[in-house]
Amino acid sequence: MNYCSECGALVTLKIPDGDDRLRHVCGECGVIHYQNPKIIAGALPVWGGQVLLCRRAIAPRYGLWTLPAGFMENGETTEQAAAREAHEEANAKLRDLRLFSVISIPHVSHVYMLYRCELVADDFYPGSESLETRLFHEHEVPWEELAFHSVRKTLECFFSDRKQGVFQVHNLSFLLPR
Repeated sequence: MNYCSECGALVTLKIPDGDDRLRHVCGECGVIHYQNPKIIAGALPVWGGQVLLCRRAIAPRYGLWTLPAGFMENGETTEQAAAREAHEEANAKLRDLRLFSVISIPHVSHVYMLYRCELVADDFYPGSESLETRLFHEHEVPWEELAFHSVRKTLECFFSDRKQGVFQVHNLSFLLPR
């Protein structure tokens, strides 16, 4: 960041009084520009015993499989964002959204919030960000072709919980090795 979005003056990187981190601070108007993690909201849609996955038509990880998910927009709840992403990526309608996994990925400043839910019907089809959409039984999931570790871990937790007959909320973090 070079310029203040409030007044257009140059910003400098410094630790503001009472803070403990470097921030972009405007020397003219004094505005502190905070940079915070991005929330990725998504769905784990279920139809019968199968889960809905989308094959990505966009970077990153073009051509690999994922759960329908994406960046949350201002003015929406995480549930609304998850439903919107499922509609955009798979033209899927959802019901009964329940928080299933919260995954912190500090090294890229992302937080995933994924909701276990039911498909309203099995008449989904690829949206503009998907090459293909498909339902998978656990043994059919293309484990080696999953786009993101967060998706793999969420699916592993889902199938494990289902076998145990109890679904819980999974709070996970993926840290870079030191």
